Parts: sequence; C-alpha cells; structure tokens
Amino acid sequence: MGKDKQPRGQQTQGGPPAADAAEPDEMGPKKGKGAPKERGEEEAQTCCGCRFPLLLALLQLALGIGVTVVGFLMASVSSSLLVRDTPFWAGIIVCLVAYLGLFMLCVSYQVDERTCIQFVMKLLYFLLSALALMVCVLAMAFAAHHYSQLTQFTCESTLNSCQCKLPSSEPLSRTFVYRDVTDCSSITGTFKLFLLIQMILNLVCGLVCLLACFVMWKHRYQVFYVGVRMYSLTTSKGQQQKV
Repeated sequence: MGKDKQPRGQQTQGGPPAADAAEPDEMGPKKGKGAPKERGEEEAQTCCGCRFPLLLALLQLALGIGVTVVGFLMASVSSSLLVRDTPFWAGIIVCLVAYLGLFMLCVSYQVDERTCIQFVMKLLYFLLSALALMVCVLAMAFAAHHYSQLTQFTCESTLNSCQCKLPSSEPLSRTFVYRDVTDCSSITGTFKLFLLIQMILNLVCGLVCLLACFVMWKHRYQVFYVGVRMYSLTTSKGQQQKV
C-alpha cells in the first residue's frame, strides 16, 4: 500500500528508458517497388512490356520498306515517269531514319542523356524524323496531284506508248505521253492504284514520324527534367512534414 508504483514507461529489471520505448520502429522510409524516379523512367521507356520508341522505329522501318517497294513498282510501269511520281526516295529516307532509331533504342537509349553520344544520337534522330515527315508530306502531295490528273485524263494507245490529254476545248492542250506502255489500262488502272497506295502509306508514315518527334521531345523536356524537379519537391515536403 505504501510503496510507490512504477511508471508505465519503465521496466522493473534493467529495461530501456521510456524515451527509447517511444522511438519509431522503423528508422528509415519503407522500401517499396522502387523510387518514383525509377518508376517514371521505366514507364517512359515501356509500353505493354515493350519500349514505346522502339515500336515507332519498327513502324517507320515497315512503312519505309512499303513506300520503297511500291515506288519501284510504279517506276516499272513506264520509263517516262518522273522521279517525283515514283517516291521510292521517300521510303529510303524513312528507312535510314528507322535504322538509326533501332540502333539508338536497342543499344544505348535512356531517357536521361548520361553521355554526349546519347544526346547527339537523340538529337539526330529527332531532326531526321522531322525531315522524313516533310519528305512524306511532299511525296503525298505529288501523288495526290498526279492522281487528280489521272481521274480527268482521256487516254489512247499508240505504238509502245499511251497518250493522255486533259479534257479541253483548246486544240493545243498539253499531252502526257507514257512510254513503254502497251495498254493504257496499266496507267488508268494499275498506276492509279499505286498512287492511291502511296498517298495512304506516306500519310501514315508522316504521322508516325510526327509521333516519334513528339516522343523524343517529351522524353527530353517532360519526363527527365520535370520528373526530377517534381521528385525533389515531393521529397523536400516529406522531410518538412517529418520535422
């Protein structure tokens, strides 16, 4: 009855003081699946289990090969076709851009440029993708112009050639001659279909190149720098709350 009771925070035999008992169980932050910065980099590089820029480079390669093959098939229809009417050159340029992208993305691609070589390769890929975009738009414009003319042509076959004219009342209207053509149906039918395919392929290829430029810009200015800044702000706020 007369003895004083001991405080709850102390133990009877050699126990730690109450201040030690009040210390937190875990001294550091819990380790989760990864830091926010690492998760952001992984999400920026992957899409459905595969790196998203790698998919763009593969699409560029496939579309570039398609444009090149169709361009050479168009050149085989007639020997008098101009280079602008057979845009195999657009496909070759897109294939070169795709090869550079595949080398960069499969070998040394990272969201943050840790070396000067990575920065130069990403900048070169961005500029070449922009050049391929303009080339695809130019090739699509040439194909659309020739396609619109073929829809108005009146063609007739001559000796190893096909002569086409625009419907006009003038007797001296311009005549378009397609040499090494035995049947005008190969111009009004097959070549016209090739022009339509070229317009579609170059349109899709231009959109892919535009998306590649956007992804390179986003990884350069949004994912890396903004991600580091936001991560530093969140960590500083968390430290202030702990204090």
